[in-house]
Amino acid sequence: MTTLKGKDILRADQFTLDEIALIMQTAERFEGLMQTGDRLTNMSGKVLATLFYEPSTRTRLSFESAMLRLGGQVLSVAEARTSSSAAKGETLFDTGKMIESYADVAVIRHPAVGSAQELAEGASIPVINGGDGAGEHPTQALLDLYTIRREKGTVESLTVALAGDLKNGRTVHSLSALLANFRVRFYFVAPAALAMPAEITAGLRQRGVEIVETTDLAEAAAKSDVLYVTRIQRERFTDPAEYERLKDSYIVDLALVKAAKPGITLMHPLPRVDEIAKEVDTYDGAAYFRQAANGVLVRMALLALVTGQA
Repeated sequence: MTTLKGKDILRADQFTLDEIALIMQTAERFEGLMQTGDRLTNMSGKVLATLFYEPSTRTRLSFESAMLRLGGQVLSVAEARTSSSAAKGETLFDTGKMIESYADVAVIRHPAVGSAQELAEGASIPVINGGDGAGEHPTQALLDLYTIRREKGTVESLTVALAGDLKNGRTVHSLSALLANFRVRFYFVAPAALAMPAEITAGLRQRGVEIVETTDLAEAAAKSDVLYVTRIQRERFTDPAEYERLKDSYIVDLALVKAAKPGITLMHPLPRVDEIAKEVDTYDGAAYFRQAANGVLVRMALLALVTGQA
């Protein structure tokens, strides 16, 4: 029997196909129950700790909303670098040892790659990676997968274009690893300075994944079923001039949508800056706000599954 009880959620490549299916099915079940207006009590008596060392709106609020909708409670530390014992030099390992006494499950966002792993090594409760620097964002990848399934009816054998800051974009790092399970063909669209890391493309190709690397967004959009756009991340740049040079590399407007493959689905992990024009919001295939809403359902599923309350 497939189970995630007691497991940490740290990387997008950690899941088996059966585990992915379980997460999707559980999210769908919770969606159906919420539509009936049922009051859910799966997490009654349970506490979620959210530790956010980086700014967050969607990830933090959707996890907290998910826990509350399941009947649980939330302890939250925002701006944890300055408002927690991290400011005094406490290690993430020790924070994990401490937090296990206060909560039944924890979510962490942190600027350092590997931070969620370090917290998990100290904690006996399940730890969920809510984004570790330019590393991974596995729960975002799962909600993205859920969204593609809902929007396209399937994930198998689609062509997916990932565009923007692929070097620093933890969302696309995780999503490419997850989608590789479904015979997806990729276009990686980025300026040379922001290309997908070579170790990721090499690993995908070793798995037999077809990848086209290009700087031409229009070409990729014309051949893709899904266009996943990411912002150029100012906070990942050490040179402000380099950010200014690259920040407007790709703009998705209605003209590009009209020239794209008919029925293309547009996704974005948000927040957007100006890489998707607001005029595109009226396009039926603009799924990015539906995508954000799906985050609550998928995170409900994860919280219930790792605590054995699904």
